[in-house]
Amino acid sequence: MRVRHTARVSDPLRHLLAAPPDLPVTAGLPALVEALGTRGLAVVHAPPGTGKTTLVPPAVAGVVTGRVVVTQPSRIAARAAARRLADLIGEPVGETVGYSVRGDRRSSRRTRVEIVTTGLLLRRLQRDPELVGVGAVVLDEVHERHLDADLTLALLVDVRANLREDLRLVAMSATVEAERTAALLGRGVDPEGPDAAGSAPVVRVPGALHPVREVWCPPPAGVRRTDDRGITPAFHDHVAATVRRALVGHEGDVLVFVPGVAEVEGTVRRLAGVDADVHALHGRLSGAEQDRALSEGPRRRVIVSTAVAESSLTVPGVRVVVDAGFSREPRTDHRRGLASLVTVAVSRAAAEQRAGRAGRLGPGAVLRCWSEADHAHLVAHPEPEIATADLTAFALEVACWGSRDVRDLALLDQPPAHAMAAAREVLVDLGAMTEDGGATPRGRVMAGVPVEPRLARALIDGAGLVGARRAAEVVAMLSEDVRAPGGDLVAALRSLRADRRAGTWRRQVTRLEEVVAHQSAAEPSGTRALTDDVAVGLVVALSHPDRIARKRPGATGYLMASGTGAALDLRSPGPLVGLEWLAVGDAERRPGQREARIRAAAPLTEDLALEAAGSLWAEVDEVTWTGGRVLARRRTLLGAIELSSVPLGDPPAEAVSHAIREAVASEGIALLSWTEAAVALRARLDFLHRAIGDPWPDVGDTALTRDLDTWLGPQLARVRSAQDLRRIDVTAALRARVPWPEAGRLDDLAPERVEVPSGSRIRIDYSQEQPVLAVRLQEVFGWTSPPLLAGGRVPLLLHLLSPAGRPAAVTADLESFWDNGYPGVRADLRGRYPKHAWPEDPRSAPATARTNRGRRG
Repeated sequence: MRVRHTARVSDPLRHLLAAPPDLPVTAGLPALVEALGTRGLAVVHAPPGTGKTTLVPPAVAGVVTGRVVVTQPSRIAARAAARRLADLIGEPVGETVGYSVRGDRRSSRRTRVEIVTTGLLLRRLQRDPELVGVGAVVLDEVHERHLDADLTLALLVDVRANLREDLRLVAMSATVEAERTAALLGRGVDPEGPDAAGSAPVVRVPGALHPVREVWCPPPAGVRRTDDRGITPAFHDHVAATVRRALVGHEGDVLVFVPGVAEVEGTVRRLAGVDADVHALHGRLSGAEQDRALSEGPRRRVIVSTAVAESSLTVPGVRVVVDAGFSREPRTDHRRGLASLVTVAVSRAAAEQRAGRAGRLGPGAVLRCWSEADHAHLVAHPEPEIATADLTAFALEVACWGSRDVRDLALLDQPPAHAMAAAREVLVDLGAMTEDGGATPRGRVMAGVPVEPRLARALIDGAGLVGARRAAEVVAMLSEDVRAPGGDLVAALRSLRADRRAGTWRRQVTRLEEVVAHQSAAEPSGTRALTDDVAVGLVVALSHPDRIARKRPGATGYLMASGTGAALDLRSPGPLVGLEWLAVGDAERRPGQREARIRAAAPLTEDLALEAAGSLWAEVDEVTWTGGRVLARRRTLLGAIELSSVPLGDPPAEAVSHAIREAVASEGIALLSWTEAAVALRARLDFLHRAIGDPWPDVGDTALTRDLDTWLGPQLARVRSAQDLRRIDVTAALRARVPWPEAGRLDDLAPERVEVPSGSRIRIDYSQEQPVLAVRLQEVFGWTSPPLLAGGRVPLLLHLLSPAGRPAAVTADLESFWDNGYPGVRADLRGRYPKHAWPEDPRSAPATARTNRGRRG
């Protein structure tokens, strides 16, 4: 299908569109051209495999003047897309079609279509918001919701609304969220301009995938798929066995999905000896190695890949997919400052995209290493990175853009408030951001370093301490998902130096050295003569001072400066075990675990820890209630790590009083000395509070603890020891809690004792829900009703006792009891206690406190 051009386009691209390959996206190109011509915006909704990455950029080039910049989520995808398009027009990469990725650029003045990683475009936007010379930007795979892609989209909307209304924008998505993206693209337009209609037009291209047969391949019974270190060796063996099964039972090349680089390499080793060429595919490989994996050869191939091949990359020749069912995603514990990549079950949407790779050339098959029942329990979609990732770099980019409020940006989802607050706190501590959210000059320098802000700080400050080359080596290593053997980063660095295949790492080292060379503040001025062991630790500590860790006394675990406990994996002991100080490069704390697990670290010394984390050093005087006594000491701290502690001989009185208050508040008022009189008084006051309410005070545990300073304040101020605490007069303090004149009525409303007809004064028990008077039956002869308490509101509950003091009856209605209950009680007790008086008419009988008629007392 021919596409009409409204702007000059290079001959090779015009020729391609005049006779395009047979790809489904061709049917949507006229609508795309029309949308760009009238609105300047468009969203292309097309499933993977429809050819949108190949043919949309040339079509866009036909309607704009200037370069068309196309984003891809990874370096592999950018290079592959450029090579594919250049092959179609019969030119080498770098002429009409070029690419730019971190550390590798092939483009020229003739380049009309430049394919870049999203992160690289983000850097360009910060340097040149007007994108001089660029006519259009095509954002590919926006549905993957990577953090830098979300931000780049938002900044481009801002640029178009305020700086470049002529800039054409195309967003390409493989999911049904195209409508949300279209609404977002239209958010920043001028309501008076040509885009006033709102959302960008959506160009829909139907998919043309061949059928893919699902084969369920769950692991054998008893084989766990994962443990706390990721996928288990037994499950890894099962994945390799499934690949061998695919080679025997199916035709075509096999694409295998595993979660990370370590799993890719482990699978390749397990497939040694199969009748096929086995290739690894991941972002750390050199360009030549990636090209070999993506190129068809004379023999059948097995390509073992991370999620990089999930949707943004075409792998020719594939007819079979083996899916291990896991991916690696960012997770951040913002409270503890722990961010890492974790292995999680793949989502259903990602599983479908992976399976679709087998149906691009013809009917194919997907072998899933889990059961159909397990598949039903997978989450529908992966969470966007903005909801789960560490937002420190994101927050710095927003600040460098000049936005003080992230809500002003056109983001598909706003970041969690607590995560943004944590990120800004880190940036302020690094000197990269002001308290009001603006970027500092140091922050702008850090934002220009092609690593996250903490590592940028380690590079800039570490270069002057350990040398630019060594600082760059360590930072380049930390910028990758390094799985150090035994967690030892020093060993990992030595391994990288000796590995001839570590070209990607070496190129990153060179780039970082060049960054240091341009920063005069970071030029070596006091380079230390440090061995690799501690030099690596110092750079790691500079990147994450909150993760500096010291061994707990008498234990194998560590305490990090952040206050989080951590432990090495003792199942794989290495040279780090037993060291006093560690600089932790990577740690994760799984739900339900008390301590974080140290995944990568390097040795450190106390002196270097203080140098790397000087801002965390503090000297505090601390007075606490410990073990039933006041403990006062002066502590020297590095964050939460105690460096030293000495006793304080004469602690401030205010600090002692505060410690006592804290102890009573935390341990409860039982810590006070409660005499019998104090307990009784509290019970009477509690009764009046329940019966009458205000102004009689609440004297429950919660209220007394909450209002400790109100009723015990003056006495607490004089406490210096446990002995002083025991001397507090709780009874007097409780009495003082009752306001006047009500305090003068306490004995009337809730008397401590009551006089009964026998003349005895008997104590009332206020500890029950209703006040109780326990009295011998003979002592209340003559009473027709018990006294009323609380100003006539509550009758006494009489526990009437036998001559031996045992319960005989319970009543609050004495009149009814004399008529109805007493005759039965009299008959029972008269037989057991014949020598005592049991009158027929208790109302008129004299009361007596004597135990029998023959004895006077």
